[in-house]
Amino acid sequence: MAEAFIIYEKVGRIVTVTMNRPDSRNAIASFEDCEALVAAAERANADPEVSVLILTGAGSAFSAGGDLNGMRDRNGIGPLATPADTRANYKKGVQKIPLALMNLEIATIAAVNGHAIGLGCDLACLCDMRVASDKAKFAASFVKMGIVPGDGGAWILPRAVGYARAAEMILTGDVFSAQEALAMGLVNKLVEPDAVLAEARKLAERVAANPPRSVRLAKRLLREGQHSRLSDVLELSAAFQALAHETADHREALDAFFDKRPPSFTGA
Repeated sequence: MAEAFIIYEKVGRIVTVTMNRPDSRNAIASFEDCEALVAAAERANADPEVSVLILTGAGSAFSAGGDLNGMRDRNGIGPLATPADTRANYKKGVQKIPLALMNLEIATIAAVNGHAIGLGCDLACLCDMRVASDKAKFAASFVKMGIVPGDGGAWILPRAVGYARAAEMILTGDVFSAQEALAMGLVNKLVEPDAVLAEARKLAERVAANPPRSVRLAKRLLREGQHSRLSDVLELSAAFQALAHETADHREALDAFFDKRPPSFTGA
C-alpha cells in the first residue's frame, strides 16, 4: 500500500502539513494528492484550536510541482485527450488547491526546505509567510515546458513579489536562488537547511501566542485587502472590530496589560 501523500501533525495551536513523497521531490501527481492537500487545509481551518498551518515537504525538496511523467503520458492531473478535457481536468484537480489555501482563516507559513518549482513555487507563495533554506531554489518554470501557470500563478505571484518581479519569474521561467528570493521579498527569512522547520515553528508560535479569533479576523482582513477598495476594507474592519471587542480574550488582554502580567488566552 502506498504511503499517504500528506502527513498531518497538530501540536498546540499549530498544524504541520508535510507533503510526503521525497522520491519524486513531492511532486503532485494525482487527484488524490490534490484532494489530500485540500482536505488537510480544510481540516486545520475547521479546528477552532488551530491558529497556524505550516506547509513543508519531506526530504530535500519542498515540491517539484506537477508530475512531468503524467504530463508526457496524458494520464494525470494535466493534459488529457482534448483541450476541453484538459480544461476540466485542471478545474477539478490542481485548481482546487489555491482556492482552498486562499480561503483559510488561519495563518499559513511555508517552510521551504528545498527546491520550490512550478506549482511548488506557487504553493509556497499561497502561504502568508515563507521561511526558506539558504540552499532552496525557486522557479515559475512553466514557459520552459511550453505551458502557462495553470494553477493560478499569474494571480498568485504578483501578490507575493509585485508585478515586475512576477513577470520576470513567469516570462523567463528562470531559477532563482534563495538569496535572490529574499531580496525580492519572496521569502521572509533564510536559514540553514536543517533549521527551516524549527524556524518556521518559532514564527508560528509568535502568531499562535495571540488570541485565536483575532488572528483569524486579521488574516481575513489581510486577504480582503489584496483585492478590495479601501472603503470596503474599512467597512469590514469595523464589523470585525465590533466582534473582537466582545471576546473574552480582548478583555483578558486589557486586564493583563493593566495588571502588568502575561495574558492567558483561551480562544473565547
